[in-house]
Amino acid sequence: MLNYKRMSFSRNKTIFFKFSALFVLIPTLVLLITSLKMKDGDSLKIGKKMPLSTLEMTGIDGQNYTLESLKKTNGIVVIFSCNTCPFVVGNDGFEGWEKQYNDLHQIALRKGFGFVLVNSNEAKREGEDSLDEMINHAKKAKYTMPYVVDQDSKLADEFGAKTTPHVFVFDSKSKLVYKGSIDNIWDSKRTETLPYLINVMDHLTGDTDLIEKSTPPRGCSIKRTK
Repeated sequence: MLNYKRMSFSRNKTIFFKFSALFVLIPTLVLLITSLKMKDGDSLKIGKKMPLSTLEMTGIDGQNYTLESLKKTNGIVVIFSCNTCPFVVGNDGFEGWEKQYNDLHQIALRKGFGFVLVNSNEAKREGEDSLDEMINHAKKAKYTMPYVVDQDSKLADEFGAKTTPHVFVFDSKSKLVYKGSIDNIWDSKRTETLPYLINVMDHLTGDTDLIEKSTPPRGCSIKRTK
């Protein structure tokens, strides 16, 4: 004969444990979602002034630079970059944004913008992202722009920079007008290529309206030590 009382108790016990697990899981998911939202909001807000504009950073040519000294009439383009990330240098599945750097630098100069690459990978400073390796990589890639060391990731922390590459564009008053990706070539399903960085420079020189003020940065995480 079936023991219905025992079966009912067992079923109720199973339901109780399922609901208990759910009540434990829901707060965890809420905390995770909140954390992700907070992290997304950590980067510098549009309209804010450029932080650490007088911070001296050593370039691959041995000279010290500041963002203020590199800014030109219409502003400055700051790109957090590195020597090894596939989103920068490319791989079999992605051509890499580095191939555009020199052309973008020339466009920036013609339009009256400063242009600088910043290496904030402090956790790899003794290896692949050392100053010597930056010099070697810049020679190989034939960089035409300043490429500087962000010691202890100070600039990246103040900007809230997340990836290599991660673009920040400031206007003539040193206010942030754009942050995010160079363009959307990472999206294999795109129906058209959207040159975000070029668009913002066109906007600031009076040629076009600015549709995108912020886009998700795509790349490898910046390797901080803390």
